[in-house]
Amino acid sequence: MSKGKGRKMPSGLGGMGGMLQQVQRMQEEMARIQEALKDEMVTASVGGGVVTVVMNGQQDLVSVTIAPEAVDPDDVEMLQDLLVAAFNSAMEQSRALAAERLSAVTGGLSIPGLM
Repeated sequence: MSKGKGRKMPSGLGGMGGMLQQVQRMQEEMARIQEALKDEMVTASVGGGVVTVVMNGQQDLVSVTIAPEAVDPDDVEMLQDLLVAAFNSAMEQSRALAAERLSAVTGGLSIPGLM
């Protein structure tokens, strides 16, 4: 009799193949969702709408709109503060969107390094 033929997997290891397939499907679904997040946008407006930032679900900045009345050469600091606030708000929304979409795959598990 040749080695390896007719041998059974040790108890507890038989389900590893199924678990690995499940993990692979989960990884594929997560990759699909992450790709789709490129097309999902979030918008953050601050200062009564004088600064608006649009960001996609992958935290890429898509656009910044500044109303002419926000441009005051004597108060550049205010405009800078508005830009930071709008960007941070959009980043927070984008991260929440990504977490929401990915939680459908992870079942709400917190996976370190994922987001």
